Amino acid sequence: MLDPVVLATVLDEVAGGNRDAFWHVVRAYSLPVRSYLASQTHNMHDVDDLAQEVFLGAFRGLPTFRRGDDFGAWLRGIARNTLSVHWRRTARRNRALSAFQEEVARVVGEDLDRSAAADRADAIESLLRCINRLPDKLKQVVRAGLGGDKPAALAESLATTVGAVYNLHYRANQLLRACMQKETG
Repeated sequence: MLDPVVLATVLDEVAGGNRDAFWHVVRAYSLPVRSYLASQTHNMHDVDDLAQEVFLGAFRGLPTFRRGDDFGAWLRGIARNTLSVHWRRTARRNRALSAFQEEVARVVGEDLDRSAAADRADAIESLLRCINRLPDKLKQVVRAGLGGDKPAALAESLATTVGAVYNLHYRANQLLRACMQKETG
């Protein structure tokens, strides 16, 4: 913070056309202004931009500053107004972004659903081709599994043990997995 006499001298220099003299104001009040902004925004990326806007606004508004008033309080008022504009702008941007995201999700979602349906149909066709390539016993195990048949009932119809059915099922799954990888590339 600048001493009132020094502040008055700096403001006189700026009013006299020495724009570089305003740098003394920025250097003296930067920390309190930035601290205030940081306490209000909670986003450190915005603090630099907002502080710059505050000091630009202060520079432009120097003719309205009443000498003898608290310069720090005047800067905080500019910072408060700058934050208010920032919040309105951010809220508008967030609403527009949300609307855009919803529209993209709707448009892309329909395309994705169509694509997924086509992919599912292709995958089912590939799976059916792979099942048809299995040996008869493995084909029977797969179809029984898809039909919801119990392993014990399948073991009885194949005249084997439940453990053998599980082994056949495992082998069928391996062959189907390899076949699907070839089919789908």
